[in-house]
Amino acid sequence: MPTDLTQVSANELLNLYKRKAASPVEVSKAVLSHIETLQPYFNAYRAVDPDNALAQAKASEARWHKGKPQGLLDGVPVGFKDLLNVQGFPTRKGSLATSDKPQTEDSPAAARLRESGAILLGKTQTAEFGWKGLTETKLAGVTPNAWDRQHASGGSSGGAAVAAALGLGPLQVGTDGGGSIRQPAAVNGVYGFKPTYGRVAGFPAAHNGSLFHIGPLTRTVTDAALLLNVIAAPDVRDWTSLPSDGRNWTDKLNNGIKGLRIAYSRTLGYLTVDPEIQALVDKAVSELAKQGAIIENVDPGFENPAPILDALAAERAIRLRRDIGDAGVALLDPAIQASIAKAEKHTLAEVVEAHERRAALGAALRRFHQRYDLLVTPVTSKPVPALGTAPEAPFLSPFNLTQQPAAAVPIGFDSHGLPVALHIVGAQFNDALVLRASRAYEAAHPFATRPFDSAAKTPA
Repeated sequence: MPTDLTQVSANELLNLYKRKAASPVEVSKAVLSHIETLQPYFNAYRAVDPDNALAQAKASEARWHKGKPQGLLDGVPVGFKDLLNVQGFPTRKGSLATSDKPQTEDSPAAARLRESGAILLGKTQTAEFGWKGLTETKLAGVTPNAWDRQHASGGSSGGAAVAAALGLGPLQVGTDGGGSIRQPAAVNGVYGFKPTYGRVAGFPAAHNGSLFHIGPLTRTVTDAALLLNVIAAPDVRDWTSLPSDGRNWTDKLNNGIKGLRIAYSRTLGYLTVDPEIQALVDKAVSELAKQGAIIENVDPGFENPAPILDALAAERAIRLRRDIGDAGVALLDPAIQASIAKAEKHTLAEVVEAHERRAALGAALRRFHQRYDLLVTPVTSKPVPALGTAPEAPFLSPFNLTQQPAAAVPIGFDSHGLPVALHIVGAQFNDALVLRASRAYEAAHPFATRPFDSAAKTPA
């Protein structure tokens, strides 16, 4: 049995359970202890219920002893970003403007995981209402980078990314309305996958509507696929959720990328990138070519869609004000207040035009993917900043507009020892190919894990 169960992948844990080489109770105790040790330093979790988690673990252990696991992830610890409802926990959304009353109903992802027998640990920290790419709030304080506590962890799924990096639960569920899974995954050195919109059902509906994707943050691609096997399911509460096709997302994961047509865009045609980041991404793309992919340097051919996102922010702002009222808005971070005031100045005509331009962008990317199986880009354009500043990841939000699957794949570290990632984008609904390409890179260059002193169990 491994000496440190907190550093074991979900896939490996399931194999240990099958062989009776470890138990869900042992694993849960180790993870809970690890959370308790590192929480004062990294503030990855908003709330944890150790007693409830251990009760779930004991029930899981009894099922495994009988050789009758309840589901695909029975006994595996999972954390949830605090934008998602989990029964028994408040959903604070990083904001003083929310209630501390516990939820009485699970979100679809939490419900599917509970049904599978997973151990629902608790809620990870988020940026306030998921609004910014920085997990630092008046309600919850600062969540620093998993590799260097003087640097930002990004957001808005910063707590989930840090938890995944530190071994505070092998499976983490985050959300991505403009890069909020992929950006923190990139800067914390973990794998972040944004499925096609609707692949994972969501409820209640998000303030940013159909930009909002739910997906995994994990240490391995296989773990992300395992998590998707459970949470990629429709739910009657979400009329936009996609039907399940019964797919096992780990199937063909190791089939490689030989012969795939991959477009490599260094700048999307309108961005600039730090030279050191560019060099690392170039090297990662050369690895894809070594594995037989056909790489072509080409931009996808669209203009910066920031004006579309700016106009659509009016809908988000109106929904947020409706939900929390003027009194709630008064409690928000001043930067968010300013963003709401700016967003609400957009006219109805401008919002309608933004939807039309979004549709045109989506159609253009569908045409693009008739020629190319995948598109790859950097994730970030600049090195990870110090605390207080959001990492710049301008490559991500266009693919929320188009609802495409996309992943942040760890590819190494810059000269300051901070993570850098490759962005892999697939055609809408072709999630499997994004996972497969991610796995191909990982197989050649296994993702680095956060080093720990095994005696003190604190970051080295």
